Order: sequence, then structure tokens, then C-alpha cells
Amino acid sequence: MRIYIASDHAGFHLKRQLIQYLKIKGLEVEDMGPFELDLDDDYPDFIIPCALRVAESRAQGKLDDVGIVIGGSGQGEAIAANKVKGVRAAVINCANPQIAKLAREHNDANVLSLGARYLSPDEAKRAVTLWLDAKFEGGRHQRRVDKISQIEEKS
Repeated sequence: MRIYIASDHAGFHLKRQLIQYLKIKGLEVEDMGPFELDLDDDYPDFIIPCALRVAESRAQGKLDDVGIVIGGSGQGEAIAANKVKGVRAAVINCANPQIAKLAREHNDANVLSLGARYLSPDEAKRAVTLWLDAKFEGGRHQRRVDKISQIEEKS
């Protein structure tokens, strides 16, 4: 499993903390930027390349590869990531980490979008851990994901 991770200025510090946390857990992490804090950066410049990496990797059969994107609320980052074919980004910006688990189990979310202004580092770590440990359940959920993929193919 490889984890691609990117942020904007609002998520910069949380991104650095998560990279350390994930590496301590023995996971392979690729930092997609930014590499220095710039209060004038634009999140699509980092989020889109991260989402593209996830999509490319999964298209090559590396189905365990995922992405984490981080911004102030996580909303814009998820919107940007979801523009990439094959990406299903779910927003987590509340203290209930179970939502991250369900995003993986029910929606096969392959990108987690975190709201750094609404999550403590510990809450973010817990959400990421639950998300990474969860598995897609398939079944009726597969039918729904397939419908989303069909729309993606047509547009």
C-alpha cells in the first residue's frame, strides 16, 4: 500500500504530522506537496496531482493505493479530487471517526479529505487509521458505486 498525501496551506501542519504518524506505522507515504508553507497557495495545484496519482496507481492494478488530502474544511479538496476519474473522495471534518470507516466500507472511498480546521491531530489520526483498516463491503454498495462509475464514464 502506498499513500499519496497533499494539502494546502491550511492543512500543511496536519499533513506533516500525518506523514510522521503513517511512517511510524510502517506505511509507504509519498508527499505530493506543498513542501513549504505558502499562505497564498491554491489547493488544486497539489490536490489534483495527488488524485491523479491515486487514479493512475489503481488503474495499474495497485488497488490498495490511496490518497489523503487536507485543507481547511476538506470540502474544496474533495471537490477537486472527485473531478479525477476513478477517485472517490470522502470528507471528514468532524470528531466522529466512524464516518471515515463507513466511507471506505460503503463507498469504497480511495481518497480521504480532511478538514484541518475542524479536527485535532489525534482525531485526524484516528479517522485515518479507521479508514485504512476498513475494507469495502461490496454487495449492495458495489451496485451503487458502479452507478457512480457509469456516470463518470458518460461525462
